[in-house]
Amino acid sequence: MPRTSYPFTQALITGASSGIGEQMAHMLGKAGVPMVLVARRVDRLQAIANQYQNVEVLAADLLTPQGVEAVEARLRDVSKAPIDLVVNNAGFGSSGPMHRIDPNRLANEVQLNIVALMRITSAAVNLMLPRGRGYILNVSSVAGFQAQPGLAVYSATKAFVTSFTEAVHQELANTGIRITALCPGLTKTEFQSVSNTSKYESKFPAVAWTSVKLVARTGLEGVIKGKPIVVPGILYKTLAGITDVLPRAAGRKLTALITRR
Repeated sequence: MPRTSYPFTQALITGASSGIGEQMAHMLGKAGVPMVLVARRVDRLQAIANQYQNVEVLAADLLTPQGVEAVEARLRDVSKAPIDLVVNNAGFGSSGPMHRIDPNRLANEVQLNIVALMRITSAAVNLMLPRGRGYILNVSSVAGFQAQPGLAVYSATKAFVTSFTEAVHQELANTGIRITALCPGLTKTEFQSVSNTSKYESKFPAVAWTSVKLVARTGLEGVIKGKPIVVPGILYKTLAGITDVLPRAAGRKLTALITRR
């Protein structure tokens, strides 16, 4: 059963125009949680906002310092209700041998997946600490648990997100702030077309794909419970557990075989 209420009083979601971010926006909107939706595509954000009350649209390109600063400024805006849930969902990936991918694209991938997320998390924590309460959900990936040939930069950025979130989770123990890394596996969203991984849809069976609703629900429930890391779906929970005990060299070879299928 979907939740009809959440403990959040105001949420801010980056990358809210599609995929996991959009799904979370609908879940929170249906429960009446006021929201600030952040993305570049204002038309898509507005279409979501029109379905619910108390939804603010913030157009921001988080690949730019100005876009990140706009989100930081919104978090600090004392003229509006304080935000107590921040979802860092914006991100993208690149598929293929690293040396064949435009290095500017890879630099943008690092900027969005790591730098923007880190800065927004830092701003959120500093604003939540005096209140002694808050929630931060950073969208990572199971790809971050093991080096991924063919997704070298993406998996490295997600390894940062997971490690960073886990460390900050411990730093914030007993402060009233809960921070969680959401690590989904294969999930059908626009990510595949943006990252040039649409071929995976035919490579992997239906059982390998996790629904976007399950991913969004797992993330929100995980941050409410204060878990440092959550992995949606039994399949990926199992794979994550295997990764913990598998020698790194074996993991690299196995991943390379899977992605070359």
